[in-house]
Amino acid sequence: MSATAKPVQLARSIRGGQHFGLLAVIMVLAAALTVFGGRVRISEPIVDPVTGEIRRNSDGSVMLRTIERSRFLNPDNLINGIVKDGSFYAVMAVGAAFVIITAGIDLSVGSIFCLAGVTTAMLLHAFGPRGSWSAAPPLLASLAGVLTCLLVATAAGWLNGVLIVRLGVHPFVITLGTMQIYRCIALVISGAEPFGNFPPMFTSSVRVRLGDLGVVPLAVVVLAVAAGTILLARTRLGRYAYAVGGNETAALYSGIGVKRLKVVVYALAGFSAGVAALLSLGYYGAAQSDWGRGAELKVIASCVVGGVSLLGGRGSAIGALLGTITIFMIINAIDILRIDNNYSDGVVGAVIILAVLLDRVSRRSGSG
Repeated sequence: MSATAKPVQLARSIRGGQHFGLLAVIMVLAAALTVFGGRVRISEPIVDPVTGEIRRNSDGSVMLRTIERSRFLNPDNLINGIVKDGSFYAVMAVGAAFVIITAGIDLSVGSIFCLAGVTTAMLLHAFGPRGSWSAAPPLLASLAGVLTCLLVATAAGWLNGVLIVRLGVHPFVITLGTMQIYRCIALVISGAEPFGNFPPMFTSSVRVRLGDLGVVPLAVVVLAVAAGTILLARTRLGRYAYAVGGNETAALYSGIGVKRLKVVVYALAGFSAGVAALLSLGYYGAAQSDWGRGAELKVIASCVVGGVSLLGGRGSAIGALLGTITIFMIINAIDILRIDNNYSDGVVGAVIILAVLLDRVSRRSGSG
């Protein structure tokens, strides 16, 4: 192969890659919002170019200057409008991708997020400065919170899987029921009251920042996507998940433990909701029983938009991440363009329908 042919072949492989279209959509959205989103005036401290120190007025107050920036393409909007909340949903979407790849569905992911978060918030509140167990070592309190959150979430996901395989009922029905049950439990045990005042060690460990950017949520997203990619592409779990989603009967006759696999993937989806709840608890420092309401819509939308087929057998962790970015850019666009936020869920629903239609067209053209 000639030296000039290699770059051409590489470009073709990238262009024809699974995620190229979604990356193009993200870039087009970003460009459109940068151009049409307008500009916003913000105030920032004046920094001395020589010493790097912030200049102050004679009364000691910080000297400020007003500048104009793109309403979309500025750090405050990107971090708070997309990265912050998007990181929580991206972690959940990676876990949900495993379920959907097996042709399942989990409508309870938002309620698992809520139940794990509220349970852990109540425990951490007891360990906090105003709690009855405030004398406990901070490290022990933080570890207890982490373990509680992950165990509650994983157990809830595991129970979903057990009910589905034991009762032989469609996952939609089971997880629709547990969605209500888990949220009801969170409401009852918390008395609809918010819980905060956590041990400072717990919150400070999640709020580590690099400038204005929260490092921990982004690091966890990278780890979640990397782990999801390895599990799907390099392990027996991933191969079996694709096989079950592609043809469950054939997978069963080939010797795959279909029931065990389903329990594992639902438990994994619950675990991912627990990780997201931990990040959110550390970031916001509180939780209450209306947490995560409607999260299942955004999580499923992120997966479907990212190429995880609701018919099963197709999808990836990277696709779930790109889908999450797309969904949160659309939600951010509604805010930037000053469209009524009441349309937000409707737009996300329309995106799900469009993504499913495109998936069916893709399957038909691929089989034709």
